[in-house]
Amino acid sequence: MQKAIKKLCNRILVLHVRHLNEMRSHSLLVLHMRRTPTMIYVRESHAEKMDIIHDVSYEILNVLEFNSTRKRQSVVCRYPNGRLVLYCKGADNVIYERLADGSNDIKTVTRGHLEQFGSAGLRTLCLAYKELHPDVYENWNKKFLNAKSSLSDREKKLDEVLEDAIEVGQGGNEDDYGSHPEKLAQGVAELIENDLILIGSTAIEDKLQDGVPACIDTLQRAGIKIWVLTGDKIETAINIAYGVSALSGGTCNLINNEMRQFIISSETDAIREVEERGDQVEIARFIREEVKNELKKCLEEVKSYFSSLAIPKLALVIDGKCLMYALDPSLRVMLLNLSLNCHSVVCCRVSPLQKAQVTALVKNGARKITLGIGDGANDVSMIQAAHVGVGISGMEGMQAVMASDFAIAQFRYLVDLLLVHGRWSYLRICQVVTYFFYKNLTFTLTQFWFNLQTGFSGQRFYDDWFQSLYNVIFTALPVIMVGLYDKDVSASLSMKYPELYMEGIINAFFKWRVVAIRAFLSVYQSLVFFYFVSSSNLSAKNSEGKIFGLWDVSTMAFTCVVITVNFRLLMNSNSITRWHYISVGGSILGWFIFVFIYSWIRTRYDRQENVYFVIYVLMSTPYFYIMLLLVPVAALFCDFVYLGVQRWFFPYDYQIIQELHRHENDDSGRAQRLEIRNQSPPEETTLEISELPRAISKNTGFAFDSPGYESFFATQLGVHTSQNAWDVAKRASVRSKDGDIEQKE
Repeated sequence: MQKAIKKLCNRILVLHVRHLNEMRSHSLLVLHMRRTPTMIYVRESHAEKMDIIHDVSYEILNVLEFNSTRKRQSVVCRYPNGRLVLYCKGADNVIYERLADGSNDIKTVTRGHLEQFGSAGLRTLCLAYKELHPDVYENWNKKFLNAKSSLSDREKKLDEVLEDAIEVGQGGNEDDYGSHPEKLAQGVAELIENDLILIGSTAIEDKLQDGVPACIDTLQRAGIKIWVLTGDKIETAINIAYGVSALSGGTCNLINNEMRQFIISSETDAIREVEERGDQVEIARFIREEVKNELKKCLEEVKSYFSSLAIPKLALVIDGKCLMYALDPSLRVMLLNLSLNCHSVVCCRVSPLQKAQVTALVKNGARKITLGIGDGANDVSMIQAAHVGVGISGMEGMQAVMASDFAIAQFRYLVDLLLVHGRWSYLRICQVVTYFFYKNLTFTLTQFWFNLQTGFSGQRFYDDWFQSLYNVIFTALPVIMVGLYDKDVSASLSMKYPELYMEGIINAFFKWRVVAIRAFLSVYQSLVFFYFVSSSNLSAKNSEGKIFGLWDVSTMAFTCVVITVNFRLLMNSNSITRWHYISVGGSILGWFIFVFIYSWIRTRYDRQENVYFVIYVLMSTPYFYIMLLLVPVAALFCDFVYLGVQRWFFPYDYQIIQELHRHENDDSGRAQRLEIRNQSPPEETTLEISELPRAISKNTGFAFDSPGYESFFATQLGVHTSQNAWDVAKRASVRSKDGDIEQKE
């Protein structure tokens, strides 16, 4: 029966699952299925009479689709004898809220199974059904079809029909809602999807992708705090967090036994007792008070750890229902303070809206840079709320990818994205911005010193074309090369030493101290350019015995500025390629070509203040070549001293790594590039159920795409199944062959 429901709702290949209903004599095993757009044919085999096989057809009448708000999916079907049944599958908390009174035994047993499955790291669903009276169904279906076929506000009307409205649906009848169409639609939906009868639960193994534990471990070593926002049960989320730590060899500290865990859950006996009364106001008030008390208690315990010498690592686990009240304006500050003091935070059973709210809380409340990563449509709001959004392309659709800033194929590629390309981008941006600031300040200050000498008379120091082309041609290309190719260490070393990423977290390359040092060096160089050139000009003469004029001095100073700022860029680069040499040499050569042509051209429209033939006069004297050598050396002297002292006595982390690996070739390092692997040795699960055999397999993380899905249920029956990749593939091929034989028959 369970598989028939999953087949009706999912319309996918049926997985072998263990039946967890006390009525074993009525259990059915789906052997074969075929469907049309309106009919589904399921071949069933009775457990007691395996020789009796017949096809049962179900007519699909309505499909109430799943969404993140409903957290369930329902299908209304008609049996050959005219019987109308609504089958519903969804999250356990959603299904349990809509169950009919009675049948407490199966509820208790199923809840125990759900806890077992969740503790084993399996994803769970609850299945339920309801017999429908033809008159009730026809009345509801008429309103459903009207909303579905509406051309105006179609989505709104569909949501009105499908949305839960417990406050409307409980009590009263249809006549009570006749004057309120919206309430009537909500009430009809509640009349359809309430008073359900629980069938049982299903669980499926959703293995982690390759390299996820090692990737999380590497990111934590890089100083990145990881928050897990998931829709899984609290037991499943905790088990996955434990599994990540175990698969990483104990190095990943997402959650482990050595941590002090703060668990704020709505699945307590006190809250369940209040929920059984059914008073929604009392439930909300009670849960809010419980969450408030738990947050205060946890914060007091955290403060007590600050006075102790050994502070344990802390982990916070909170479910969606409690999180809804914790995000209240009066409690969110307490939640944020507690979360920021925890090493790991796991939020379970959260909706897409709650994911976005938690992200915005950290982004705006803590003023932290946030990155959201997800692979499904329910992660879109979180991705868009974060500073940086990363989407994983997989079998859960492309919504996350389309809404993100960056797209990757697997989670483990996040290491390359952040620790390699992210670090390089941050370093390059800092280099480019500070270099632009330096070269423009140096160029501008030389004119300021001239105006200071002339009493701010308004006389210009440089020619207009010199000023216009300074940033466009003479100094533009080298900084572009830095922005494209500069890197402090190779990609392999960036992943080998993830702690290097912390320099970006503390903004080590763009602090006020760094900017102030650049400004000081700019002031020094501008003084050298102006006063060194102008003072030496008093004793210099051209070939005719005349002293140099304003345009001779300014052209000489501008030539020294262009040469110096381009060579300063080479001194500040961490890696120099042939493109750096070409760009620097080309910029300097471009200046000389331009000034040769510009100084040679003269028209009758030129003013008397021009640079006609200036460069030719300068280059005909020894003064030009002496200044061309001495001025850049004198200007870069302080930079040379500063870089040497800083590297020897106050080195950055990447400079230490450069010294450790200075004899290694970047190409050889690339060949030995580290690969993030998920090396998971067989481990003994310390849970109550049994040992779950694990296998390393390449999968996408999609819930219904996990090889070895029989492992948990087989061990429950005491049957050991091998989890080698070849055996899994072999079993799959055997099943496909059996299906082909049955189709031929």
